[in-house]
Amino acid sequence: MVEELVGVVAAVGAGALVYVASAARVVKQYERGVVFRLGRLHGDVRRPGFNLVIPAVDRMRKVNLQIVTMPIPAQEGITRDNVTVRVDAVVYFKVVDPSAAVVNVEDYRFAVSQMAQTSLRSIIGKSELDDLLSNREKLNQGLELMIDSPAVEWGVTIDRVEIKDVSLPDTMKRSMARQAEADRERRARLINADAEYQASKKLAQAAHQMADTPSALQLRLLQTVMAVAAEKNSTLVLPIPVELLRFLERGAQPAAEGAGQSGGAEDARTEDRARTTDRAEIEERAADLTEQRAVDLTEQAGEAMERLRRAVEQ
Repeated sequence: MVEELVGVVAAVGAGALVYVASAARVVKQYERGVVFRLGRLHGDVRRPGFNLVIPAVDRMRKVNLQIVTMPIPAQEGITRDNVTVRVDAVVYFKVVDPSAAVVNVEDYRFAVSQMAQTSLRSIIGKSELDDLLSNREKLNQGLELMIDSPAVEWGVTIDRVEIKDVSLPDTMKRSMARQAEADRERRARLINADAEYQASKKLAQAAHQMADTPSALQLRLLQTVMAVAAEKNSTLVLPIPVELLRFLERGAQPAAEGAGQSGGAEDARTEDRARTTDRAEIEERAADLTEQRAVDLTEQAGEAMERLRRAVEQ
């Protein structure tokens, strides 16, 4: 009798162990369990830890709540300004309602992937090339809204969407490179023109200042002569006074007027003789002025060099 009782207890214990082993379910921290009893959704979502179900009656399906990183394959499309591009992106999403993710959609991962691809092609057709290259934040937000709207019914929320790369045709790349080069050249020319304008204003101010003080022009001339003489070369600089050129112009004007007024009153020999005499006098005066000017400049240059030497010695 005792042996039979021990056998029954052992059999019951073994059956209980088999039942517990078949009914036990362990849900991880990042998962939630959805239980179906005889094909119908039963109860609330099972929390992480140890859970029991009825064997052969209940069926538990585990849903991962971690953020899923899903790359979107490159989609080729035509932008609003008729440029063919290839754009790829990446979607970050997670499940917030495990029951809806299991009941409302067959495969929520595949559904999100297809919705992301169609939304990406749609956003390419609505955008211009400049927006795809420089205004990606706005496009990312629009793409996120387009994917998130139907995903709410699937128990999925879109965390963020990022456009990864925009591939352009080679012809478009060359055109953009030429455009950038032309823009840089334009800016360089504008800077150069502005520099020339500022330099011309400074030169005009310097010319007015030297016109008010002729001695400044003379000192500038001496500085130039000294700078040329300091170099080891065989260059000879001979400044020609402006007064000499003006004197020659004033001397040539009366001679031309006198020749025009005499006309037929004098014969050709008298005119030639008078012109020759005037020309000789003008040349003689010009030579005297040039010689005197050269002597004055030589003396002034010598004095300036002597002052410079003394200043260096001190």
